[in-house]
Amino acid sequence: MASSGYSDLRDKLKSMTPHRDEVKNKYADGESNGKGSVKRKFRESDDDEQHGHSDDSAESREQEAGRVKGSILQENIFTPEECALIEEKIDDVVAKGEAGLYREHTVDRAPLRNKYFFGEGYTYGSQLEKRGPGQERLYPKGEVDEIPSWVHELVIKRLVSSGVVPEGFVNSAVINDYQPGGCIVSHVDPLHIFARPIVSVSFFSDSALCFGCRFQFKPIRVSEPVFVLPVRRGSVTVLSGYAADDITHCIRPQDIKARRAVIILRKTRPDAPRLDSEGSFPVERPAPLKAKRSHRRADSNAARRPRVLEMDKEENRHPSNSHHHRRPSISSENYWRRGQESDKHRESSGRKVKMRRH
Repeated sequence: MASSGYSDLRDKLKSMTPHRDEVKNKYADGESNGKGSVKRKFRESDDDEQHGHSDDSAESREQEAGRVKGSILQENIFTPEECALIEEKIDDVVAKGEAGLYREHTVDRAPLRNKYFFGEGYTYGSQLEKRGPGQERLYPKGEVDEIPSWVHELVIKRLVSSGVVPEGFVNSAVINDYQPGGCIVSHVDPLHIFARPIVSVSFFSDSALCFGCRFQFKPIRVSEPVFVLPVRRGSVTVLSGYAADDITHCIRPQDIKARRAVIILRKTRPDAPRLDSEGSFPVERPAPLKAKRSHRRADSNAARRPRVLEMDKEENRHPSNSHHHRRPSISSENYWRRGQESDKHRESSGRKVKMRRH
């Protein structure tokens, strides 16, 4: 990113689309579209109706903002001296990440924002095989590094002694390190992964946490938030209820004016879904089919006749090749792979197999 000459994502995106300002000015000045008419976004006759909807919308947003505010707890717990010590430890984490000293899924890099997962990590965003809420999965145990001892000593113990979280609550710590102009899009912390509350502690600089925004990209734009919560350096923010579950929250690019880091402390649910050791969803094998009961009358002489099996019929059809045919070994890797591929094909095709009667 440094080679491009931009330190702020907003400046880079603006330089990539300079024509947008010209178009905006064109319609703001009421410039003709070349056919003697002026292009307008709204009809004058709609003004009264729009004002009516605007009043209703404003009242609804105000009520929603009240629900958000009522489900947030915020306290200034960490002193400037404590912040400075913790910020040194965060710098150490960044240095170790740059040196490649962490496990593969501990570090997740994005433009102007890096994430460091400790204790528990999970798939999200572009990492998901299927997009959408509820698709997130915890990584297998041991795929991310353990929570550093300094997080326990300097942060978690302080929160426990202040009554913010009970002893033993936190088993997941994430450090988000933002550069100026960095952001994180609107989201809800996965309900099926994390218990409530969600606790975060801010460091390096002041910022804001916004609720109810919508993001648009190319270039990046963010709608007006329902509620804006200032977050100061050293402050602790606790989300529960409506603020945690029923409305999205985000960090806007314009709210990161200087480097900022946040430590997010959570507890994973005991029944949270987890990837298998190969990083994929466990394969559910179809239940074995039951043979259908025959309604035909039994042959009284059937017991006296020798039974001809299907494998015997096959050998009788190809007697010349029977002694050259070798069955694959069950321990063979290729045989195991073919079996898995066959299982996956049966699952995806959804075809029903009819049992043969003997």
